[in-house]
Amino acid sequence: MKHVVFKDRVKLYVRAGNGGNGCVSFRREKFIPKGGPDGGDGGDGGSVILRCDANEDSLLPLYYKPHQRAKHAQHGMGSQCHGRNGADCIAKIPIGTVITDDETGELLGELLGDGEELLIAKGGKGGIGNIHFKSSTNQAPREFTEGTKVEEKVIWLELKLVADVGLVGYPNAGKSTLLTQLTHAHPKIAPYPFTTLNPIIGTMEYANFSRLRVADIPGLIDGAHEGVGLGHQFLRHIERSKFILFVLDMAGTDQRNPTDDFLHLKDELRLHLEELSCTPYLVLANKMDEPDAAKHLKEFKERTDETIYEISAELGEGLEPVKEFLYSHFFGTP
Repeated sequence: MKHVVFKDRVKLYVRAGNGGNGCVSFRREKFIPKGGPDGGDGGDGGSVILRCDANEDSLLPLYYKPHQRAKHAQHGMGSQCHGRNGADCIAKIPIGTVITDDETGELLGELLGDGEELLIAKGGKGGIGNIHFKSSTNQAPREFTEGTKVEEKVIWLELKLVADVGLVGYPNAGKSTLLTQLTHAHPKIAPYPFTTLNPIIGTMEYANFSRLRVADIPGLIDGAHEGVGLGHQFLRHIERSKFILFVLDMAGTDQRNPTDDFLHLKDELRLHLEELSCTPYLVLANKMDEPDAAKHLKEFKERTDETIYEISAELGEGLEPVKEFLYSHFFGTP
C-alpha cells in the first residue's frame, strides 16, 4: 500500500446534523384529567467547523478521514423537555488553507491565523413542540414542526504554505542542503533530482530569538506554470512567501546554465501569478566550491545586473551575510 506522508489538497464530504423534530405530547397527571399540551422542542443539529491550528502542517489527517459529519439533534419530548443539541464536528487544518466549493468553485474562505474558524455547514434548526400552538381556541393542539434536514456538501481544501522565505530553484540546486544549514529542518538530501517531493518548512532563529520560517519548495522545471512536473502543486506554495531566495547551481551540474536557469525561474513565477514578480528576492550562487562555478558566475554578472551572494551550502560557507541580509529586511538594523 502506498504510504502518504504529506498532503496539500484534499476533498472533503461534510454534513451537518439534522434538527430534531418537535414533540406532540399532553400532560397525564393524577388529579389533572384534562392536562394541556407539553410537547418540547427538538434540538439544533451540530455544525461542521474548520479550525486553523498552528500545530498542523499538512492535510494528511483529513486525507485519511474525508467524511466529516456532525451529530444529529435529539427530538423533543414530553413534559416540555428540549431535545439535546447535536455535537459540532471541528476539523483542524493548517495555517494557509484555502476552502472552495466543489460544485460551484466558489471560494468559501481561507484561514491564515491560529485559532481562526470557518463555519462550513450549519446544523439544522430544531422543530417546535405542540405547546407553542396552544391558544384559547385550540386547547389540545396536535401541530408541531419538523427539524430542518441538511444535505451533504463537498468541498476542497488546498494548503498554501505561509512562510517568510521561500527557496526557489531547479532540481539538484542545493535547496534542501541550504535549508538544513539555515534551520533545524532535516529534509532528504541526495545527489539526484527531485529528492524533495513535498514542501518542507524550517525555522531560522537568530541570537536575539527572532525567527523566520523558511520553506523549501520542490524543484521547478520549465513549463511549471502550465502544470509540467506537478508545477501547479509546487508553485502555489510560493504565493504567500514574503521573500524569495533563488538558489542557483553555479557549478552547472547536469550541463545547466545558471544564468538561463535564473531567467527561466523568474518567468515561471510571473506566468503562474503576476504578483510574484513584485515579491522581493535575493539570488544565491550555490556550489561556489566547485571548479566551473567561477566561470559561470562571471557570465551571470555580465548578463544580469542582479546582486548575488556566493555560498557553498554543503560546506556552510557564505551563509552569515545571507542571514544578516534577511534579518535587516524583516527586522531592520539590529
